[in-house]
Amino acid sequence: MSKNTGASRFRKVNVDEYDENNFQDEQEEVVVAGPDEKEVNDLLSIGKHADALNAVLKNPPLGSKNQAVKDKALKLVLRVLTSFKPSEIEKSVDALDKDAIDVLMKYIYKGFAVPSDNSSAILLSWHEKAYASGGLGSIVRVLTDRKTV
Repeated sequence: MSKNTGASRFRKVNVDEYDENNFQDEQEEVVVAGPDEKEVNDLLSIGKHADALNAVLKNPPLGSKNQAVKDKALKLVLRVLTSFKPSEIEKSVDALDKDAIDVLMKYIYKGFAVPSDNSSAILLSWHEKAYASGGLGSIVRVLTDRKTV
C-alpha cells in the first residue's frame, strides 16, 4: 500500500490556471485612432468614392476598447458606403484585397446591428458584392474573430 505523506512538492503546474471559466485571452491594448476622417471627407467631396473606401478600411480600430472611437469609425464607414451608386459597388469591392474585404464585412455586420434610415438596403447590396468577392471564408473569419469594429 502507498502511504499518504501529505507532500505537495510534486505539483509544479497550477491546473486551475487552465480552467475554461478562469481563462483570459492575452490581449494587449493597441491604441488605434481609426480612419482619418478629414482625409475621407476630402475624398468624398471631390467624388473619389473608391479612394475614400480604401482610406476608411485601411486603419480600423480593431484592437481598441474605446467604444466612442469604434462608433465614430462606423458612422464614417456608413457615410462612405451610402455615397456609392449601386452600379459602382461591385467594381470597388473587386479592387479590395482579402483583408480589406474582411474589414468591410465586419462593418457591414456592425451596421446590421445598429440600423438607421435606409442603411439596411444599402448594406445588403454591399454584403452581396463582398460575399461574391470574399466567399464564405470571409463570413466565417468575421464571425469567429474576437477583434470587433
